[in-house]
Amino acid sequence: MLKSKKKKKSQKGKKQSEQPPLSLKEQLAKKRQAQETRKKLISLVSGSLFFGIAVGLPLAFAVKPLIGAAIAAGIPCLVLSYVYPRQALWFFLIYLPFSGTVQYQIMGGNAIFSLAKDAFFIPAMLGLMQECKQKKQPFMVPKKLLTTLWLLLGFSLLTLFLVNLPLQLSGEAKGNPFPQGILGLKVLLGYVPLIFCAYYLIENKKQLLFLARLHLILAIICCLLGIVQYWMLDSGRCEGTRNATGVDLFTASIEAKCFVGGSLTFSPSENQIRLPGTLPSPWHWAWFLIPNSALTFTVAFCDPKNVWRITGLVGMALVFINAVISGQRIALALVPVVTVFLLILTGQITNLKRFLPIGIGLGILLFGVMVSNPTVVQERIDSFVTRWQASPPTKFIEEQFGWAIKEQEGIFGRGLGTATNSTRIFGKTVLVETFHPKILYEMGWFGLLGFLIFVTHLMVVAFQSRQSIKEKTLRSFASSYWVFLLIISYFPYWYPLDTDPVAVYYWFFAGVIYKLPEIDKQEQEAKLKAAQENPELETKAGKKNGRRSLSRSSRR
Repeated sequence: MLKSKKKKKSQKGKKQSEQPPLSLKEQLAKKRQAQETRKKLISLVSGSLFFGIAVGLPLAFAVKPLIGAAIAAGIPCLVLSYVYPRQALWFFLIYLPFSGTVQYQIMGGNAIFSLAKDAFFIPAMLGLMQECKQKKQPFMVPKKLLTTLWLLLGFSLLTLFLVNLPLQLSGEAKGNPFPQGILGLKVLLGYVPLIFCAYYLIENKKQLLFLARLHLILAIICCLLGIVQYWMLDSGRCEGTRNATGVDLFTASIEAKCFVGGSLTFSPSENQIRLPGTLPSPWHWAWFLIPNSALTFTVAFCDPKNVWRITGLVGMALVFINAVISGQRIALALVPVVTVFLLILTGQITNLKRFLPIGIGLGILLFGVMVSNPTVVQERIDSFVTRWQASPPTKFIEEQFGWAIKEQEGIFGRGLGTATNSTRIFGKTVLVETFHPKILYEMGWFGLLGFLIFVTHLMVVAFQSRQSIKEKTLRSFASSYWVFLLIISYFPYWYPLDTDPVAVYYWFFAGVIYKLPEIDKQEQEAKLKAAQENPELETKAGKKNGRRSLSRSSRR
């Protein structure tokens, strides 16, 4: 025992000796650097704020006070996001799930605030590009992906200049087809650079775990706020649309907003409930819950710490509960389906020791919710079954493809943005409720083929990255994120990649997967270094592995 204590003390001594105390000169240099950083930040904030006020104040009097305030606050955001791109990207990810609440509950529903998230993303992307240029690093990584990305971009630009531009110049089309096409291109490919941003944002395993846990906490907070929203509507503290008449009983309304988020429908007499949670609309909320069924699952099954795995279980349960009470049929259908896919395709279902406690715990929580709210659960199930019987998804998708094929007038489609909901400010849009027929309608067969080639190539490169990872935790993270990408890449119903926040999560976590092999190399090098510095630990690990192999062989 005395020998072991001496060894521990010597090991502690070694660790302390590895990090010697800083000299007085080094301490003073560190203080000077901190002061310079502080001065730079104060100078940037004060200068950009002064310029923002100088521009925003006249607009506040000439147009609207809110627009003037937005400009005054927006200019410092743009400048700081460019100078501090990594911090801006973290803020962008945090802001995203609360965007609807900020826009409608705090800023009064002004449309300019729907673009607020891009005030962080775009300058941050440009800042990272500039940093890569200075360090002589390639911004667009992995390079394997560039061929098919340029192919898709090429087909998109052909549609923009051969369809949208002639329509604009002809003067026969209503609205502005060319600006509509530019916005449609931004919706389709605008967040693809997040692949490259994520690659440079997540630098090590510690940051990866922080990212996963951050999204878990965001999911828990948003889901709790969603439950409070439902309770306030159900208890009558918010009126919702229960006293509306006619068509308004079935239509989501901004006037009916409650506590958080934007437009909603709450007409219990008509069994019509569509909640937005913390986001602008019920549709956005559904596509927040679906990816978060994967993100909470990742922490519950892959995090190395028990506390976070249990917290992941809580997050999964809250996502399930919100999928039921939100009234969104697609969330009710896909949240459990995504979970089952993840269990099977990641191989976690075979890990019974970890799966059973989580599965039992989740089952008890959900059973408790169902028992305490049987009417709500039954209503949601009946609504889902009725909708399925009235319009089976397979038949509906087939009809949409048939319609899109008949509508083709040329080989490059009817024009970018002409079936994208968010471009209607520039002209009339057609409602297409499935993603791949929407691309076919807008960009023709070449555009659809280009998109499918690109996402398939993205999936193949992501799978290759996953296969090259040796460290167990990192491999588990890569598997979970890859399954999430797989589902979204080929999911034909509605249009997830046109919708926040799932479009952001899709491209961002693709970049995270591509970074994981590099992080894996860091971990392998750190283990090798530790083994070289402490050969005793290596021999102990070898003895443990030998015992395990002997016990396995004896069992056989």
